[in-house]
Amino acid sequence: MKCMNYMEEEAVIKKAMKVLIKELGSVEAVRFINMPRKKRLESVKRHREWQKQLDKDKFLTDVFST
Repeated sequence: MKCMNYMEEEAVIKKAMKVLIKELGSVEAVRFINMPRKKRLESVKRHREWQKQLDKDKFLTDVFST
């Protein structure tokens, strides 16, 4: 197995900012960084939403079929 070396966070941030500014321009790069992220559903609520849409019989067949 190959050993991976990661860049330091500071170096990654600087490199990413340079690329963003080069490709998008400074105004659009800052706009991109400041875009609001979608709020994640709390895990129990997310699980309940998934369960509502679930076809129980199909799910069990898919999981336990050989």
